[in-house]
Amino acid sequence: MIMSILSGCMERGVKVWTIKDNYRLGDDIQSKVLAFAFGLSAEIERNLISQRTREALARRKAEGKVLGRQPGRAVNVKLTGHEREIRKMIREGRNNVEIGRQFGVHRQTVRIFRNERLTKWKLKKLFPEV
Repeated sequence: MIMSILSGCMERGVKVWTIKDNYRLGDDIQSKVLAFAFGLSAEIERNLISQRTREALARRKAEGKVLGRQPGRAVNVKLTGHEREIRKMIREGRNNVEIGRQFGVHRQTVRIFRNERLTKWKLKKLFPEV
């Protein structure tokens, strides 16, 4: 990728200077060799980082650690604290898309929130002793 960018620059007569080490890359063979070396070292470094990451994840997995996000629902979402407003919007006949737009969340977030939080509210209202 670096070589294609630099060759495009060289075709247009653009000269590239590196600020840190003051390398000047033009259209001569030395500049092409230097650019190739930079690109190759960057690719090797990316591969080494990827390899170290895979090895670390494999080691953690072998130790019995669970990888990834913890299962379960978030306790607080953007809709938390807006239950009254949402109930009012539902009574007005507004759908999940409209409610989601109002609060800046996806319609699925509204659906899950309605199913989990507002259903519990409805049950408490019907059966206060629960």
